[in-house]
Amino acid sequence: MEVTLFIGGSGTGKSYQAMNLAKERGIRFIIDDGLLIRDNRVLGGKSAKRERSRLGAIRRAIFTEEEHRQAVKDLIGQEKPDKIMVLGTSKKMVETIVEQLALGTPATTLWIEEVVSDDDIRLARKIRIKEGKHVIPVPSFELKKDFSGYFLNPLKALKGLSLTGEESGSEKSVVRPHFSYLGKYTISDGVIRSLVNHAVSCWTDLIPAGSTFVKNTRRGLFIELDVKAPFGILLTQQLRRAQAKIIQEVEGMTALHIASVNITVKKWLE
Repeated sequence: MEVTLFIGGSGTGKSYQAMNLAKERGIRFIIDDGLLIRDNRVLGGKSAKRERSRLGAIRRAIFTEEEHRQAVKDLIGQEKPDKIMVLGTSKKMVETIVEQLALGTPATTLWIEEVVSDDDIRLARKIRIKEGKHVIPVPSFELKKDFSGYFLNPLKALKGLSLTGEESGSEKSVVRPHFSYLGKYTISDGVIRSLVNHAVSCWTDLIPAGSTFVKNTRRGLFIELDVKAPFGILLTQQLRRAQAKIIQEVEGMTALHIASVNITVKKWLE
């Protein structure tokens, strides 16, 4: 297995650049942030950005926990990658990861300064310091279960047209970890209920019947609501449309992940 190390200080844009750099070098597997990533998809591991302290995040990122480390080692053994890229903030960090996961002797070492300009690095650091934003090189839908309730802004980087004539590129996600919060924000259940009722009223023939239950969990929001339905409509079609519009409205307005939308028809309307 050919191991490439990619090193850059915290906030230099390392994770943002990693996916494109890996594609240019034909590398499908990336170790970053305590995760094993293949082709823009999380295969396993636990994100360091879920930790509540910087020390906890570092320990997670270098695989000090036995269960975490062994799970990723087992996945690597199953996948048998021919190339893998390991990301870290220092040479010592990436070498520790390589040793913990028994990846062998690295073939190449790259530094962020070799990939991007000083101006780009300064901009990345400014965003990190002022806004507390971190990038993970996978799409938002891959992270929603683990990062429910965080900012999950997708970040698409296009690299021109592929041989098939389609746009090629990679999608990353912007998150704000526990340990880099600059303050708190709260969205009340009443706001969620208003968004749910608005989605149903505006986009379907169903009528909210008063009761809307919202429960926030680590997996995401669970929403239950009662509706009235006019007689003669295609009920299944309307219910599915209502579910889709509720998810679109709430996730689009709040950046919260919807785990489930359950709708109960309480009454037919003549």
